[in-house]
Amino acid sequence: MVLLTQLPTQAQVSPEAQRRYSNAVKKVLAGDYDRAKIELNGLIQQRGGLAPYASYYYALAAYRQKNFTQSRLALQQLMDLFPNWRKMSEANYLLAAVSMETGEYEDALTAIQQINDPALRTDVTKLEQAFIPKVTDLKRLKELNKAFPNNRTVGLALIDLIQRTASDKDDLELSDRLTNRFGVPGVGSSQPVITPSTTGTMTAGRSTLPTRTNRAKGYYNIAVMFPFRLDEFNSEKRIRANQYVYDLYDGIKMAKTKLQEEGITVNLFAYDVDNDANKALELVNSPAFAQTDLIIGPLYIEPNRIASAYANQSNIVLLNPIATSSDLVTNQPLSFLAQPSLNQQARKLADHARSLNSGRRVAVYFGASRRDSLLAMAYVNELKQQNYQLVDVRKLSGSVQAMADAMQLTGNTSASVSSSRPVSTTQPIPMGHVFFASSNDEEGARILDALNRRHVIGPLLATASAFDFYRIPASTFARREVYLLYPDYIDATREPVVSFQEQYVAKRNTIPSIFASEGYDMMLFFGRQLARNTLLSRNRSMLRSDTDDYILSGFDYTQANENQVVPIVKFEDGKLVKIN
Repeated sequence: MVLLTQLPTQAQVSPEAQRRYSNAVKKVLAGDYDRAKIELNGLIQQRGGLAPYASYYYALAAYRQKNFTQSRLALQQLMDLFPNWRKMSEANYLLAAVSMETGEYEDALTAIQQINDPALRTDVTKLEQAFIPKVTDLKRLKELNKAFPNNRTVGLALIDLIQRTASDKDDLELSDRLTNRFGVPGVGSSQPVITPSTTGTMTAGRSTLPTRTNRAKGYYNIAVMFPFRLDEFNSEKRIRANQYVYDLYDGIKMAKTKLQEEGITVNLFAYDVDNDANKALELVNSPAFAQTDLIIGPLYIEPNRIASAYANQSNIVLLNPIATSSDLVTNQPLSFLAQPSLNQQARKLADHARSLNSGRRVAVYFGASRRDSLLAMAYVNELKQQNYQLVDVRKLSGSVQAMADAMQLTGNTSASVSSSRPVSTTQPIPMGHVFFASSNDEEGARILDALNRRHVIGPLLATASAFDFYRIPASTFARREVYLLYPDYIDATREPVVSFQEQYVAKRNTIPSIFASEGYDMMLFFGRQLARNTLLSRNRSMLRSDTDDYILSGFDYTQANENQVVPIVKFEDGKLVKIN
């Protein structure tokens, strides 16, 4: 809900009234609605410069109490007594929200027509998309379309409802006319609000939409199949369990704007797809999906398998945005990984280890998460292929001393699984290198201390996720040669990174997460590849990033359908520097 974040500063407002108003607003924001309304009502009765603001917050408090009748009356009084109030757009927005809640859609859309503040455009779209698609009465929706013919949300909802439920020729012709005007549901939407239809497989003769292969490539339709979980969505809750999904999507939308500046038009179809294979099947069989040029997601195995089969059948690319399993692209020529797989990471790290020429004796340790052990085993396999001597392979956790005690570094055999305490020694133990995979950012510093306690000589190769770079001093890395596997490395000093972060903060009022940056990069790269028509080409030489305007380290698919760019960094002069 929109809030009036700036307090009024009219000269006729007394300090006491200003204090009462500020306290009342704080009570509204804190959820103390009854006491807030008592204070606000007193200010309303005074009819001073604060009265319209007090009326607005009184209506907002009633709205949050779900007393929609009281909220509506307060707003109508505000509009009658202060018709020229400079914040009337916010009042109309709140009135539209009240009317949506009570099913008075005509009143809601009429109020929306009175909103002339461009800053509210996104909020208005969210409001419409949260309620209008819930109208399941075809006659009612057609009446809304007739009364508000220029409203795109109403038009798209009507298209979707006709395609899902109607068979009448006139209705299908109406759907065609609306499609020609507004496109298909999902195109151009700024928020993820489209959900899979419930029609099952497409009925012959029902779809009048042009197929993907028969239309001109003046634009590209991207299906984003993420677990948005809109039924659990709370706009006032900043941190959600699936916040990474919204961050990914925010990055994708920012890349859409960048691509448009380059003359590449992509339309985003956002679909709320959770771990439900049946819904995924219904979606890919729906008429609107026939125009898809690229699929991003889904993030769960079974829906992903269905989407992958559809992509192969329809000759379009499916992009896995965060997965690191090479199984998703094995024998799947049209499936890509935006990230390097764990196998690819292990391969690149082993190549780097070989370049160090530091010896063949290696110990491999890993943390408690499944990802840690998977990466460690992938690395072990690479080392075995290159005939390294594996002195010790085991999970390490706990204190520095517990880690040091668990290490078995004096033997000459391959992977030991014994947990017996080693014989105490102060003799140096030379190692070609030690590898440590951990997702716990407290364990990196511990492994360094543990190696020092055991007097191990040799470089440490580790995952960057094992270190909290905001808390540990740079001097931590001065005591040993340390190389970090860092797929998510971002050089914050680069101009494209600075520019992206400034734009993101301006739009979202928060610093972009790594997921937002990844979403931006992959949409920018694959959008450019769509425009160049290289994704389906047998010549893979162009399937790499040829500009330096990506936030992370770019892409390379010239050899495989998983990203082959794997950054390795180290501390130099007190800062992280990419060396590979």
